[in-house]
Amino acid sequence: MSLNIERKIEAFAKLGDKLGHLKEHEFELMAQGAEARNNWFDRQNVKAAILGLAHMLRKDKLEKWLSNYPELNQEKEAKTIGVVMAGNIPAVGFHDFMCVLLSPHRLLAKLSGQDSFLLKIIAEYLTEIEPAFRDRFEFVERLNGSEAYIATGSDNTARYFSYYFSKHPHIIRPNKSSCAVLDGNESDEDLEKLGEDIFRFYGLGCRNVSKLFVPEDYSFQHFLDLLSERYKNITHNHKYSNNYDYNKSIYLVNRIPHLDTGFLLVAEDKALISPISALFYERYSDAKDLEAKIGAHKEKIQCVVGKGESRIPFGMAQHPEPWDYADGIDTMEFLLKL
Repeated sequence: MSLNIERKIEAFAKLGDKLGHLKEHEFELMAQGAEARNNWFDRQNVKAAILGLAHMLRKDKLEKWLSNYPELNQEKEAKTIGVVMAGNIPAVGFHDFMCVLLSPHRLLAKLSGQDSFLLKIIAEYLTEIEPAFRDRFEFVERLNGSEAYIATGSDNTARYFSYYFSKHPHIIRPNKSSCAVLDGNESDEDLEKLGEDIFRFYGLGCRNVSKLFVPEDYSFQHFLDLLSERYKNITHNHKYSNNYDYNKSIYLVNRIPHLDTGFLLVAEDKALISPISALFYERYSDAKDLEAKIGAHKEKIQCVVGKGESRIPFGMAQHPEPWDYADGIDTMEFLLKL
C-alpha cells in the first residue's frame, strides 16, 4: 500500500502522542523488558528516552523538518537500507528508523544486543497506528541484500564498517561526545540543568557532556555542591558505582590531581571523552583561546552546550529535535539522493 508523506507524518505524530501518554502497564512492559536486558537502562532513563521521542514527534515539528525535502512528495524507486543500530542509550536507533520509513525506502535493521527490546515495541505501536508500515521494515541479524548502509559504533567498529560497506553508499558514525562552555556567570538553574546533560543515561550517550571549558579563575565548589544535592545517589546503580570505584583507584594510584564528590571525579585533561563517572575540564583565557580549544576536538564533538545561539541550551542536550542529525550528517538528504 502506498503511503504519501502526509500520511506518514500523521502516523509518526500519533506515535509521539502515544509515547507521551503511555498507560502504566505499557510503560512497565517497556521499562522492565529494557532493564532486564541492560542494567544501564533503568526506569528513569527509559522514561526519559520515551518522553524525548514524544518531544521530537510533535506534528508541527515533523512538518517543519520535512518541509525542507520537497522530494518526499515525488515518486521514487524504493531501495533497501541496512542500518546497524547503536545500543548505548535506550531507543537510540529510533531516528534512523524514522528517517528510512519517512523516505521512499525499506529498512533492514540490525539491533544492538544492548538495546534489542524497546524499538521493537515502538515499531509495533507504529504499525498498529498505520498498518501499511508493516512491510516497510524488518529486524534482522544480517543485512544481506542492502543497497545502502547506515552504521553507528565505536571508533574500531566504524573502521570495520567503512571497509565492509565501502562498495555501497553509506553513513558511518564513529564515537563522539559533547562538551559545555561555562563563563562563570551561570545561574544555579543553569548549573542544575547542566547536571542533566552530564548524568542522564549515566553519561553513555554521544550528546552527554563529558568535558567542560571554564575560565582560568573558575572555582568548581558551588557547581559540585549543586550536583551533589541531586545526583549523589547515582552510585546506587552498581554498574556506575563500579566505574566510579575503578576510575578513582586509577587516579589515586597514578597520583592524578582531581576533585572527588563521592560520585563524580573531576579532572583537568585535554582529552574530550572522559570515562563513565569522570568529567574532564580545560581552562581558557579568552574567546579566541576557547574557540581554538573547541576546534581541536571538532571531529569528535557531537554538540556544544552553553549560552549563545550556536550552542545547545543547558539541560537540552538529550532533547534533540528531528532535524538534529547525529554527526551533523543529513540522513534524509543521503536517503533521498540514492
